[in-house]
Amino acid sequence: MKNARGSLPMYLQIAELLVRDIAAGRLIDGEKLAPEREMAANLGIAVGTLRKTLAELQSRGLLERVQGSGNYIRAISDPKSVYAMFRLELVDGGGLPTAEVLDVCRLEKPGYLPTFGASREGHRIRRLRRLSGKVVAVEEIWLDGSYVETVTAEDLSESLYLYYRTRLGLWIARAEDQVGLSLVPDWAPEAFGQRPGSPVPHVVRSSQAQDGVTAELSHTWYDHALARYVSRLR
Repeated sequence: MKNARGSLPMYLQIAELLVRDIAAGRLIDGEKLAPEREMAANLGIAVGTLRKTLAELQSRGLLERVQGSGNYIRAISDPKSVYAMFRLELVDGGGLPTAEVLDVCRLEKPGYLPTFGASREGHRIRRLRRLSGKVVAVEEIWLDGSYVETVTAEDLSESLYLYYRTRLGLWIARAEDQVGLSLVPDWAPEAFGQRPGSPVPHVVRSSQAQDGVTAELSHTWYDHALARYVSRLR
């Protein structure tokens, strides 16, 4: 597996993949993982990287390491995932989210957006989203312009919420999703696999900061043949 610029460290990518597999029920509470060398080979990573991943899972309470026996999954309600609010999964469950930035620019907020934030301008971020390498969605995110003057593609990490928290001091405390049907936008690249104008499932999200102010609005169009929208109640 490659560690692309702007992505999470490899051991965290693998940790997030396993967290999502636990949430999807692909790994169940009490399940014994494969031996470390076998598991590392299957994932295409070094044993040392895998051990950092396992240590990360153990620190979150998701793994019990039994001396002389092996590593066992412990499913908990709050795995502290950086993708906790990312609701798309592969049809058969799980999948590691990655993002390819298509375009970032600062613009006056368009009239089709509801009023939000303190600035007349916003940062428009368009991305292609993958789950374990499969292109499943395109996104258009609007971050209120008051939080930072300039955003570049190089600034962004795989998780926008992680970027907001670590670089802007902005915590997304809650979000509301509305799921419906819409048409693929005309800017969607061919790699998405769905032609512009085609009807696909569509998620509109309104995200609030720690002070209760709406900081971000986003649109996600996804391919229902490859992905599903999942919200689990604990």
